[in-house]
Amino acid sequence: VMTEEDGRIRRFLEKPSWGEVFSDTVNTGMYIIEPSVLSLMEQGKSYDWSGDIFPQMLAEGRPLYGYTLGEYWTDVGSLDEYRTSQYAFLAGDTTLPIDGTENEPGVFIGENTLVDAQARLIAPVRIGDNCRIKAGAVIGPDTVIGDNCLVEFDAVIEKAILWDSVYVGRKATLNACVICHHTTIKDNAEVQEGAVIGDRCQIGEGATIRTMVKLWPDKVIESDALVTNSLIWGAKANAALFRGLGVSGIANRELTPDFATKLGASFGAFLKKDATVVTARDGHPASRMLKRGILAGLVSVGCNVIDAEAMPLPLARFAVRSNAAQGGINIRIDPDHPRNALIEFFDKNGIYITKNAERKIETIYFREDYGLADMEEVGAIEYAARSVEQYTQEFFAHIREKDIERRKFKVVVDYAYGRISTVLPVILGRLGCEVISLNAYSDTNRAPKNASEREALIYNLSQVVTTLRADLGVIIHSDGERIALVDENGVALTGAKLLATLSSMVSQTRPGAKVAVPVTAPSVIEQVMRRTNGVVARTKTDARFLMTQASHPAEKIVMAGDMDGGFLFPELQPGFDGLFAFVKTLEMLSWLQRPLSEFAEELPPILLAAQTVRCPWDTKGSVMRQLTEESLADTEKRTDLVDGIKITEGEKDWALILPDAADPVFHVYAEGATQEKADSRAAYYADKIAAMLRD
Repeated sequence: VMTEEDGRIRRFLEKPSWGEVFSDTVNTGMYIIEPSVLSLMEQGKSYDWSGDIFPQMLAEGRPLYGYTLGEYWTDVGSLDEYRTSQYAFLAGDTTLPIDGTENEPGVFIGENTLVDAQARLIAPVRIGDNCRIKAGAVIGPDTVIGDNCLVEFDAVIEKAILWDSVYVGRKATLNACVICHHTTIKDNAEVQEGAVIGDRCQIGEGATIRTMVKLWPDKVIESDALVTNSLIWGAKANAALFRGLGVSGIANRELTPDFATKLGASFGAFLKKDATVVTARDGHPASRMLKRGILAGLVSVGCNVIDAEAMPLPLARFAVRSNAAQGGINIRIDPDHPRNALIEFFDKNGIYITKNAERKIETIYFREDYGLADMEEVGAIEYAARSVEQYTQEFFAHIREKDIERRKFKVVVDYAYGRISTVLPVILGRLGCEVISLNAYSDTNRAPKNASEREALIYNLSQVVTTLRADLGVIIHSDGERIALVDENGVALTGAKLLATLSSMVSQTRPGAKVAVPVTAPSVIEQVMRRTNGVVARTKTDARFLMTQASHPAEKIVMAGDMDGGFLFPELQPGFDGLFAFVKTLEMLSWLQRPLSEFAEELPPILLAAQTVRCPWDTKGSVMRQLTEESLADTEKRTDLVDGIKITEGEKDWALILPDAADPVFHVYAEGATQEKADSRAAYYADKIAAMLRD
């Protein structure tokens, strides 16, 4: 645009070549016109201002003026320019004010935003209102974060633009990209330079979005996926709500009150009108929030609710049966993913619903195929009465109370900040035990969230047991479901060793007894059970199958246990119960009149190995097919397909290849006559899977 001194435009040329450039001013596309200019246009015909109208006005000598501004200007006609303009804004190239308080040069923080002291902000950075930046996160330089965003521990965000309500998971990496509203970037995901993620997308754990890739809104990228092309059509909804033992997701991001209400209505529609459902939760505020949404959904379709409020999981399972309910729902923080909430669904026996039931609930949910009840048919909500009393009464009906009293055990109990601290002390007091209590109050924020935190508690428990010369110690964790023991010498019994020890004790107190264990359990269990003509039933690794098998009276199972400290005794209930498992241990010790250490020490060596191999979701099936065909063709080895592919050579040497139900990985388990053989066998099959993936 060439102008006179008074601003009158002398020459106007749209998008000139360099040979036509005679001025350093441009048309920014903002116009103020007199109404008479509209007379130059015919109704119903399209016009271009700079290509049609302005040249005509100049030709007719009409007054056309330009106002020259010396401020910053850029043509945001591309996504790269959009990001560049943000960088210029942060650099102070414009006169526009930057919202927020400048805590240090170039770092602007909005209202009610909390930045952990161990987070690192590299100027220039602008963070909006109501955000949370966790420890170890690195933000900047040249980063803009909108309102209501959450950045988890050790995430790295550089030269990226985040809109409002974005979630960035642990150790995720965002570099020179744009993330739009309400998008979730999960742990260890990577979004590379120039990528743009639309509204409401979900990027799975470990996924990589390559350079310049564009994702249109509402896309779901699976864990460990590699996205190299832009995705426009075919928004991929979650193939399944249920993963693992229930519905798990980031609390108040993926699992919202609206979601919970719809999910509760779907479960209620599955059970039919007038069904009774028991609901319970842990002590976390997010669990309370989700439970109230579920309550609303259940009663909206005509189901009645017995609300057990905050109750340990074993007691919640028991309440389903004692109240003759048709189902139950428990909400807690996911023990495997502490940022997630976990919603678990139970059948009338208080055990996990079947896979078939899960699929039916998913169908109802996605189709929204639940009919709301008439106002007069809305379900009732009542609170569980005498639940603890009923549980305790039935509890004592299945133990030898006097035998335990006579032994006068001195025990150390670590409650792991769980809700059982309100129940177990009463039971142990009635049994005449001298109890030293640790962490005996409910605090979901301090409860152990991973294996290393549990190991730290076990180590401390061991020190207390030996110092006070107690008979044994126990830690009861995972909302009362799971246990680990420490013998009188301070030796910890966990995992396979704990399972084998309790199996041995059952075999000696109940000769000929039957126990159920997963296919991953060591063959040592068969050895100890055979000493008294006992029987071992092998089940799938999923806890629901262990519970289902134990719930059938015809199976006559005395005890069932897994490799993570979960134990059940069907005489009380067919679900994991850490309280009853511990007291049953005391009962067996009092009956056998021996210290706990002797049962562990007399076990044969347990020689196990395990490896994990990552595998894309879409190739899991082909890998399983190849492995199955190869193993069945080898007549010198025995192949079992109970859960995954178990290949056995001889009496003790076996390997199990098990695809993970929730994550894109294969688990390889092995046992050998020596530890070297077990390690070698696990490595062999892990390498075999890796080779198949390369091919």
